[in-house]
Amino acid sequence: MEDLKSLLDRQAERYENPGFISNDPVQVPHSFGQRADIEIAGLFAAVFSWGQRKSIIRKSLELMALMDHAPHDFVLHHTERDLKRFSYFAHRTFQTDDLLYFIHFLKHHFAHFSSLEDAFNPAPGKKIKDAETALTHFHRYFFSLDDAPQRTRKHVATPERHSACKRLNMYLRWMVRPAAKGVDFGLWKSLSPAQLICPLDVHAGRIARQLGLLGRKANDWKAALELTEVLRSFDPDDPVKYDYALFNMGWGGS
Repeated sequence: MEDLKSLLDRQAERYENPGFISNDPVQVPHSFGQRADIEIAGLFAAVFSWGQRKSIIRKSLELMALMDHAPHDFVLHHTERDLKRFSYFAHRTFQTDDLLYFIHFLKHHFAHFSSLEDAFNPAPGKKIKDAETALTHFHRYFFSLDDAPQRTRKHVATPERHSACKRLNMYLRWMVRPAAKGVDFGLWKSLSPAQLICPLDVHAGRIARQLGLLGRKANDWKAALELTEVLRSFDPDDPVKYDYALFNMGWGGS
């Protein structure tokens, strides 16, 4: 296990640096300097994060352009006429109706709060119990508006449906982990890095099983918890830093 920890430490150190950004969807929120813009851009980039990374980045940047490169101002002040520009926007199965609901939700939220951090917190202003609580609350809150489309639910995962919640765990990693190394942002303080859950997808899961870090066969919420618990034994304060190692090893890094 010491050798394995050393390997993962080296890989995490190798990839958690600004050079990582250019080929990763995290570059999208890095295009902005204001907190709310970073949060909104990051949410869309995370939700779009399935399939080829080039396509994810391209469609995320296309959406930011359609929002006049000012997503927070756009969601708050757009008109019905402004929404027509999204008539042909799609990313894989994420269609115009999904996007319009996201914009509707964001307008509703930012009319009452200054940060998306509060959308993940059942008691804004207080510490969140754990990442599972944050993700569960976000899903319930996100779909609490009267006109929430049923089809959009497949784009926002929740532990209540046993999903690994890979994309939203990645989003929490971006928002919560410190910005010292130039990749994550460290904007949110109601969760600590120690509470984060490792983003788990087919690539990270394959490497984790090859390394003996994960025994569960399904890539579900229980598997994400199991993997994170093992990584926590390597670094109790920041287990998700190893996401960089697993992700890049899963895509052929060495």
